[in-house]
Amino acid sequence: MDSDLLLPRPEGLYCPAGDFFIDPMLPVPRAVVTHAHGDHARSGSELYHVASAGIGLMRERLGATATIRDHAYGESFTMGDTRLSLHPSGHVLGAAQVRIEGRGLVAVVSGDYKRDPDPTCVPFEPVPCDVFVTESTFGLPIYRWPPMHAVIDDMLAWLEECAERAVPAVLFCYALGKAQRILAELAARSDRTVHLHGAMLRLVEAYREAGVRMLPTQAVSESARGKDFAGELVMAPPSAAGSPWMRRFAKASTGFASGWMQVRGARRRRGYDRGFVVSDHADWPGLLQSVRDCGAKRIYVTHGDGEALIRHLRETGHDARPLRSLGGTVSDVRDSEEGD
Repeated sequence: MDSDLLLPRPEGLYCPAGDFFIDPMLPVPRAVVTHAHGDHARSGSELYHVASAGIGLMRERLGATATIRDHAYGESFTMGDTRLSLHPSGHVLGAAQVRIEGRGLVAVVSGDYKRDPDPTCVPFEPVPCDVFVTESTFGLPIYRWPPMHAVIDDMLAWLEECAERAVPAVLFCYALGKAQRILAELAARSDRTVHLHGAMLRLVEAYREAGVRMLPTQAVSESARGKDFAGELVMAPPSAAGSPWMRRFAKASTGFASGWMQVRGARRRRGYDRGFVVSDHADWPGLLQSVRDCGAKRIYVTHGDGEALIRHLRETGHDARPLRSLGGTVSDVRDSEEGD
């Protein structure tokens, strides 16, 4: 693969010239981790290199005893015979693309990324390269995200409707990234307190510690027993749907915030009253724009079903290929609470 600068291995994507792995799926001696979602940041490796902007989340994810070296965005450092730097990917707080220079090539591994504005993280930075490894979580033309202000308008109208009906509004969304982005977007339009499922508390606090402004929050468990939460916004991870925890909200109206809500019928099949199209990944236009912006001669596609993206890129003159390791695409294991 491109003079062996990057090689797919069972442990993950390996750089022989630097002797490190990117987002390894198994414990390794040296790991470069793009962001703190559980399908990218796994505990057990001897040494981690991460972006400084996400150090709090990484320590939360990897554990207090993990050996972590953090680097400012754009800061250059050496591993073996390669020079590396980390650049914003716009996915979640502290998420990074990995630029690798060695053996006469520059390769960029995007990790997960998005091109839409997000008040909780630094925007995506196009990085010129010869080889670009791109995700394709939403690699179909149907995926085109609506403006976030329109989504928030719709969400606020739903909350107002729930208040008029005197029922709780329970919004399901992923605990890392999505929840904080929604809390930050709403903070520009409201000052209401939001009630959180316990799984979200520490992650929201990590964002606050990083200086991200969000709506005030309170743990559901801190509310008096028997509180009906009428007209209140409650946020919870998708795993809470249908669980005993939901018994407190028997009359609730439920919503789900995810890029998957772009597909007609997805909300109905999942059993939610409302669907809000919010994603922390690039949509189809964002994927194509990112390929153009980096100017790479060769594109490797990973995550999700990348066949449509590969076919389109080839039809438009790009050398595009799937990136595969033993058992499937590299990093094809998605975390059910943190995917999109």
